[in-house]
Amino acid sequence: MRDKVIRQAMDTGLRTLTRVATSEWVEERGLREPAQRLVQAGARTGVVAAGKLVEAVKKRSPAPKARAPQTPFDLSPTEDQQMILDMLKRVSNDLLLPMAEEGDESCLPPEDVLAVGADLGLATAAIPEALGGGGDRSPMTTALVAEALGRGDMGLALALLAPVGVVNTIVDQGTEEQRNTWLPPFNAETFTPAALALMESAPLSNPALPLTRARKKGSGYVLKGQKSAVPLISTARFFLVAAKLDDTTRLFRVERDAAGVTAEAAPLMGLRSADMGNLSLHEVSVEAGALLGGDKYDHARVLDLCRVALCALGVGQCQAVLDYVKEYVNDREAFGEPISHRQSVAFMVADMAIEIEGMRLLTWRAASRAAAGLDFAEQTYLARLLCAEKAMKVGTDGVQLLGGHGYIKDHPVERWYRHLRAVGVLEGALSA
Repeated sequence: MRDKVIRQAMDTGLRTLTRVATSEWVEERGLREPAQRLVQAGARTGVVAAGKLVEAVKKRSPAPKARAPQTPFDLSPTEDQQMILDMLKRVSNDLLLPMAEEGDESCLPPEDVLAVGADLGLATAAIPEALGGGGDRSPMTTALVAEALGRGDMGLALALLAPVGVVNTIVDQGTEEQRNTWLPPFNAETFTPAALALMESAPLSNPALPLTRARKKGSGYVLKGQKSAVPLISTARFFLVAAKLDDTTRLFRVERDAAGVTAEAAPLMGLRSADMGNLSLHEVSVEAGALLGGDKYDHARVLDLCRVALCALGVGQCQAVLDYVKEYVNDREAFGEPISHRQSVAFMVADMAIEIEGMRLLTWRAASRAAAGLDFAEQTYLARLLCAEKAMKVGTDGVQLLGGHGYIKDHPVERWYRHLRAVGVLEGALSA
């Protein structure tokens, strides 16, 4: 910057001297030769003066600070994460994909799927080692797991991961006493169903400002309201219910068999195998210890972690659409050649791949910042915004590329299309 200023000053001075030396006024008075000598002397003097000025500035200026070494931008999974992903990809291909149609028709996750979920120890892995768990509670790991299972079937993946979301929320926000009391049952060898209940069916409902209310009564609380789109509604042993308490939104543990609790199945357009339903609370009394967390409870963080996990599920399901469609357009022939040879088809498939990579990178970025303890609200918003829009587009294009086959149950794309619609409307069924 300093050198630039010096050069500009020299150029300006020399241009002025040159303009004077070549003017008609100098010519008329016979001063052409003296003026040219003046220009030459000015150029030499200017160069020397500029050099002296630069040296003086350098001596007076502080030494430049050494730049910190640049760390590479690397989102590659760790060795442990890669081992988990390889295992879960086999589970998705060999179990979730073949069982998905059965779960979609019955609106319940098959028992074989839940048994494998227990064997995998997904919830146990997120429990601290001091309580008998694996101690690997990381939003990044949860996002990778959700993407891998979502690739098999988003509905069954949600059923398997709903208890993981409960465990993650308790570990992240619960008190020490609540962790010690609530988490050990998830170490069992059988699948332990539990679910978050954050959404409501009211028009324009905001999960950050629920209509469900909690009021203080004696040493405990009383809850009243309704929740919708709650996974594992038929089997969950307890729910973490979001309710408005005074001027804050908090989560309360509500037992399934508590007086005033009504849980009923209400299948959605998609995610039917996750056993979705409604939860009604009519003057439900809970103890003081049912209030999750203490004074530092952060409901906004709970919602953001849920959104990151949902985006990861959507990315996995979108990848399944792309994989299926690529094979289909390469095998399907029209006019004597695969339809993938048509530019309109090839460009649509390429656009799907591009959008999925963008969704994945934004989701991983939000999850990695959360895992590093950094603020990730902005990154979560961007990921949610992109995934809500592009997941629906990937599902729509998948159906379109299959033509009439995309609209029948002989191919799984129509089911995946229904699942992906939930990315833009679902809130709080799973937490990272």
